[in-house]
Amino acid sequence: MAGGPELENASWVKSSLSGVNGDCVEVAVLSDGRRAVRDSKQPEGPELIFTPGEWSAFIGGVKDGEFD
Repeated sequence: MAGGPELENASWVKSSLSGVNGDCVEVAVLSDGRRAVRDSKQPEGPELIFTPGEWSAFIGGVKDGEFD
């Protein structure tokens, strides 16, 4: 796995609203509160890891429509 040992046992979650063709990301909460994100079509590929503060800022931006 690209992310190493801390992600080997991660519990990945894909949105129930993901597209029919599987175009979606998966998110895992790590033991220290960070979030890991990966492409659901390439689970063996690279992951992005965010601190709790970075994740909160991202979620806030989504809710505020910054990425529409």
